[in-house]
Formats: sequence, structure tokens, C-alpha cells
Amino acid sequence: MNSAIPNRFYRVSVKGLILDETRTKFLVVQEEGGKWELPGGGLDWNELPEDGLKREIWEEMRLTTTFIAPQPCYFLTFQKNNSDIYVANVLFEVEVKDFQFAPSDECVVFKFVSVDEAKALNSCGNIQILAKLFDPTNHQR
Repeated sequence: MNSAIPNRFYRVSVKGLILDETRTKFLVVQEEGGKWELPGGGLDWNELPEDGLKREIWEEMRLTTTFIAPQPCYFLTFQKNNSDIYVANVLFEVEVKDFQFAPSDECVVFKFVSVDEAKALNSCGNIQILAKLFDPTNHQR
């Protein structure tokens, strides 16, 4: 069985939009290689998005997810690191129990960034796209 994804398909990932207390900044994680990314990852076959997000955030950061919005807040598509891989990211607003994380290869450190700070990061394409789309007024409670 060939596990390569054909050029006409996107690899689907679920990502968590974790906001700070002001709801004007969002959480990014730095991977071992130095790039900044959004928390979350590839959706496994037959997995619900909510389950995938909980699993990915636990695997990457050892954080317990306490809330996942019932509907996505952003849908991003981009080419991954100038490769032949095209990715679709479905972002859900997420809350976690606390920020007592355990570092991993996929999350060495994390921080909350504003749109301007996000634009200046050495990051994956999804953060640059989110920085253009993010509107804090859409995330007020």
C-alpha cells in the first residue's frame, strides 16, 4: 500500500486556537527544529475532529483539553515548507485545563503572540495565513 498523498489531495490537520485571557493573542508552539506552529496535527482515519485535537494536544504538550468549540473558526490551505505537500488546517477554538506542559519534539516551548508578532515568526505557513485572518472581535464572549 502506497502511503504517499497524491498531489490532488490535502493532508487534513486539526489545530487548536488557544487564546490568552485578553482573547487578542493566540498560542504558538516551537518545534524542535525551531519553526513555530499551531498546536494540533493530522487527523487520523475515522477520527472525530474533537478527538483528534484532544489527542494531538495531549501528545504534543501533555495538556488536558477542557473545551472545543462546536464549529471551526478558520479553514486554511497552504503548501508545507515549499514541498509537494499541501495541507488543510481546520482550526477550532480550544481551552485547556492549565499550561503545565511537558516538552516534546513538537513543542519545546510555547508563547502567546499578537498578529504582528506572529507575522515576524519563523513559522509554518498556517501561522502567516492566520495572522492575516485573525480578528479578535470574532472571539469575544
